[in-house]
Formats: sequence, C-alpha cells, structure tokens
Amino acid sequence: MLKSLFNWKVLLNLVVAIGVFVGLVWLTFRWLEYHTNHGQEIPVPNIVNKSVQEAIKILDDAGLEYEVDSFKYDPKYRPFQVLQVYPAPGSRVKDGRAIQLKVNPRTWARVEVPDVINKYSGLAFQRLEQVGLKVGDTIFEPSIQKDAVLRILYKGTAVKSKTKLPRFSVVDVVIGSGPMRNIAIPNVVGLTVKEARAVIAKSMFEVGLVEHEDGGKDESDIIYYQDPAAGDVRDQGMQIDLWASKKTPAELSAKIEQLNSIYRMKVDTGLPPIEYHEIPAHQEPNYDAQPPAVPAPKRDIPKPADAVKPDASKTGTAKPTVSGTENKPKTTNSGATSGNNAATGGKTVTTTQKPAEKPKAKKVVVE
Repeated sequence: MLKSLFNWKVLLNLVVAIGVFVGLVWLTFRWLEYHTNHGQEIPVPNIVNKSVQEAIKILDDAGLEYEVDSFKYDPKYRPFQVLQVYPAPGSRVKDGRAIQLKVNPRTWARVEVPDVINKYSGLAFQRLEQVGLKVGDTIFEPSIQKDAVLRILYKGTAVKSKTKLPRFSVVDVVIGSGPMRNIAIPNVVGLTVKEARAVIAKSMFEVGLVEHEDGGKDESDIIYYQDPAAGDVRDQGMQIDLWASKKTPAELSAKIEQLNSIYRMKVDTGLPPIEYHEIPAHQEPNYDAQPPAVPAPKRDIPKPADAVKPDASKTGTAKPTVSGTENKPKTTNSGATSGNNAATGGKTVTTTQKPAEKPKAKKVVVE
C-alpha cells in the first residue's frame, strides 16, 4: 500500500491539487482587494463651519459620498453652515464612503397650526405656545361666540389648522367680543330662503323656524313674512322666523294679515294712560331675631310734695305759712297791742299765722 502511495502519478496529482488550491486563494484575495480598494484609504477633509455647498464640492473632488441632515436650528450660526461631520475630519475612509453632514437649517423647523378655531381663547393661547408659535395682536370682533377664537392670522392672512409655519412665528388671534345689543332686524321679505340666510348671518342673527307653504324645503322659495319684523330692535344672536312660498308677497296678502293678527300686537293709543302708584312693601316679620324687651309697667309713686302730711293735732307741731289772701290777719289783745306800740314807736304790727290744715285724702295705688 505504501508503494502505491509513493507512485509518481499519485504524487503528481497531489501537487497539482495543492497548486490549484493556492491559486484559487490568491485569486480570491486579489478580487477582494480590487472590489474593496484594500489599502486605498482617503482622509476625511475638514469641512466644519463651511457652507454646505462648499462642503459638497470638496467631498465630490475627494471621491467621497455624503448625506446631509438638518440639525437643530441655532441662530448663533449661519444658515446652511456645516456644524458636525461623521467620521471626524482626519479619519481615513475608503473611496465611496458616505460622510454624514449636520447642517444648520435656514430657519426654525416648521410647525403645524393647532386646531383652536371656536375654542376658548385661554386654551387657544396655551396650545399655540406649546407648538412654538407666539401670539402677537389680539383683535376683538363682534360675534355671538364670546371669548372664542374666530380666526388665526399670519402676516394679515387667515390660516387654517394644520398649516405649517416656521417655529416661533408671530400670529394674530381674532376673538369674539360677544353679541351687540339693540341692533335693527334686517328686511328679508322678497328674498329667497338662501339669500335670507346669508343676510341674517351677516347681521349676526340666527335663522329660526322656516315654514314653507307647500311643506317642502326649497331654498329658492320667496320670503313673504318674517318675525320679528324688519326694523325691530333686538340683540344679536336671536332667531328670526321665516315664512316662504313660491308665490309673491302680494299674492299672499290674506295670509300676511292672518300672521299680523298673531305676531303683531296693536296698541290702542285712545285709552288714558295707566298710572302706577308705589305701595310700600310689607315688612315680613323676622322670627329669628330677638324679640324686643317689654318695658315693665310704670308704678304711680307719689312725690315727696304729694305725700300725706301728718296730723298737727297728733304731733303737736304745726308749720306756719304766710299768706295774705287765704287767711285773715289775727289781731292780738289791747294790752299786748299797746305794749307793742310802745316798743315799736307807736306803730301797729300785724302778724299773720295760718292755722293747721287738715290733710286731704289722696288715693295711692300700690301694685
């Protein structure tokens, strides 16, 4: 067996097989070097802070591909300025490698206008600020929707929701100031229902009942009656009822008279005016309040001057009083008179003394 193994033919086949294998491996690596540019590397040029147009031209000349991505806008740098490069400048890459460029955009990223129409103004302001829009002027406009957003204006032009605007753009907001009062009702008699709706909406009133004579809903029917009547003063937002027909108002005079008897009140000015008198309002009793204190009954207490005087006969004393009208003067005896005259120089002295009076009975009530 060993003899057959060292046969020259076997050895020749073995050498040929090894040569073919080595040749295939060498050809494979050569093919890989050719297609992968093995050993052929290109340094990444420094294109930071250059404009994107200059950076693209440099990469094209170097045989490198590029991918441009907008970076977050930074007002400190120029628009379309290259801020970052990957791989970093100075790195060696193969021919055809894509270089990623981070470029400062021209302005802020665009954002969508939120749906805030007919929403409360306070909520609308918050939504606009959340998406990055700034509120400029606040314009108030008469509308039955008080404090509701009617329109969003950008540079004087109304924009709809989901419209894209640059971030931090300034928008104006139109807000309803509420309905106006004492506004004249427009005259829509003789117009079609469609035309009447437009006139009523323009005057900021609402269309109420629309009654068609034939029971249909044709918008081309002519209005022959309205309530309230044209010229009446009402607040905006109130409803206006309409009666429509295919006939003209002149042909429906009887129907109009019938409606006038129902919706038009006639005031008889021949009657005397009614006089109104104010009646004082009845004071309702307050049961919760404390009742007023009832004063104690007054007692008839005799004054000291009216008190019963004691009987002079019992006490043995009498208080003399001098009176020249009630009692007559009492004259003393002749002997005493003569003595007194002598003492007084011949003058006569008359003394008056009131006798003790009997006290009158006085009724004293003691409760």
